Amino acid sequence: MANIEIKQENLVYAKPRLITNEELHYCPGCSHGTVHKLVAEVIDEMGIEASTIGVSPVGCSVFAYRYIDIDWIEAAHGRACAVATAAKRLYPNNMVFTYQGDGDLAAIGTAETIHAAARGENIVTIFINNAIYGMTGGQMSPTTLLGMKTATTPCGRDPHLNGFPYKIAEMIAHLDGATYITRQSVHTPANVRKCKKAIRRAFENSMSGNGYSMVEVVASCNSGWKLSPVEANRWMEENLIPAYPLGDIKSSTLPK
Repeated sequence: MANIEIKQENLVYAKPRLITNEELHYCPGCSHGTVHKLVAEVIDEMGIEASTIGVSPVGCSVFAYRYIDIDWIEAAHGRACAVATAAKRLYPNNMVFTYQGDGDLAAIGTAETIHAAARGENIVTIFINNAIYGMTGGQMSPTTLLGMKTATTPCGRDPHLNGFPYKIAEMIAHLDGATYITRQSVHTPANVRKCKKAIRRAFENSMSGNGYSMVEVVASCNSGWKLSPVEANRWMEENLIPAYPLGDIKSSTLPK
């Protein structure tokens, strides 16, 4: 009988050990569940579950603490990086990360995020960017594309009325305290693998004391976009990813 080669990427994996048995509240097709799985796998593989603290503020991921079996702190809307700063300074040997959406991080939490990065805080931000407020009804967010229809821009985002979208990852990359900034996605198996590597690298960067890291994940929100999961992935590939191109944006060391 001929030998059968099973490639690593074709293996079917069991549920990650740190993922709980709670039923996910996310909509079918949402990217959050995949990213949760990757975060749990990275923490488990690094063997740091007993010393990891996650910080989750308000948004679709408000119940993240239900799904990944580590210590969590619930933060006020937009204040995750401020809370994470306190946790990391109190417990400098712990891995501390925030898990935030674009409505949270890029709107009400802009100041906290930028100043944590400017200070070079040794924390990681997992930033889910689906260009819309998912939990509260599909309103425009700071990353909503021009012409994109939302609950508050029913005729499409008009720059003269609503302003222009901005790329907060590129903004943060200009800060000396930010040393690893990357943008990934999880809409294909290959991209899932790349995203996991990026999360692992960000965690290792933080634990080495090399300053602030951000992993932005360009994500789908099929319910907010009023599309099926398949259509949402296609729309994301054709519209969102060209506006927010994938790949590493910055990799450096803290200035002396």
